[in-house]
Amino acid sequence: MPEGPEIRRAADRLAAAVTGQTVLLAEFAFPALKHFERELIGHRILSITPRGKALLTAFDNGWTLYTHNQLYGVWKVTEPGQRPDATRSLRVALETAHAAILLYSASDIELWRSDQIEAHPFLQGLGPDVLDPALDETAVIARLQSPPFRSRALGGLLLDQGFLAGMGNYLRAEVLFDAGLHPSQRPRDLDAAQTAHLAKALLAIPRHSYATRGIEPTPGMRVDYLAQEGERFRFRVFKREGQHCERCGTPILRIASQSRPLFLCPHCQPERLPQ
Repeated sequence: MPEGPEIRRAADRLAAAVTGQTVLLAEFAFPALKHFERELIGHRILSITPRGKALLTAFDNGWTLYTHNQLYGVWKVTEPGQRPDATRSLRVALETAHAAILLYSASDIELWRSDQIEAHPFLQGLGPDVLDPALDETAVIARLQSPPFRSRALGGLLLDQGFLAGMGNYLRAEVLFDAGLHPSQRPRDLDAAQTAHLAKALLAIPRHSYATRGIEPTPGMRVDYLAQEGERFRFRVFKREGQHCERCGTPILRIASQSRPLFLCPHCQPERLPQ
C-alpha cells in the first residue's frame, strides 16, 4: 500500500494538473455516484489534499470527493480524453480543458458535503500527519507518552493511523532501525533519550522520503537505489534480508509483525525483556 510520502506526491501531481480548473467531464464507475457526473460539470476544482493515506478533492459547489487507494488504487494524469490503462478498472475520471485525472482499481470512493467531510469515519480516526510541517518532536513525544499509546508494542503502534497518519510498512522498518529499537518494545520501556530519538525519526524519515523518493517499491526494484536527482532516500533494512547491516555487518532479518513483514538488524535492534 502506498504510504504517506507517496500519497502526498500523488496529491501534488494531481493538484498541479487540475487545481483551479473547471470540470468538463466527470465519470464514476459506481452506480451510487453516477448522479454526481452532472453535479460536478461546470464547477472548479479548488484543491486536492492528502489526509494520511486518503485524498480529498474539493469542488466549488460545496462537495468533496473522498478517495482511498487501499492496496491497488492508482491515480494517473493524462491528456483530456485519454484512457491509457486497459488492464485496470477505471473508477473515477475528472477532465478539464487541460488535463484528466483518473483513478483506477480503488473501491473506497465517496462524495461528501465539504462542510461535513471531517465527520468521515476514516478522517475522524486519524492522528496527526507525519508530513504536516506544524507537527513537531514535542508533540510526537507527548503522543508516545500518552495513555492510549504508551503501553503498545512499537511494531503495531507505528502502523496505527490513529497514532500518526501516513506511516506504513517501509517507514516503520526504517524508523525503528534508525532509532535502534525492536518492534516488541513499548514507548513506556524507553528512556528520555530513546524517546527523543524515536520522535525525531518519526518525523525526519517520512519527510526525507517525501522530499527525495516518492515512489512505492515494486517487484524487481533495486531497493538500495531510489531514482530522484540529488540526495537519495536509501533503504537501510527494508527488503534487505540477508544483506549486511551498514552499522555492524550483521545480516538483516525478516520477521512477521502485525501480519506484515518487518526487517531489522538483530544486533542494532535487540529484543529486550519488558520492564
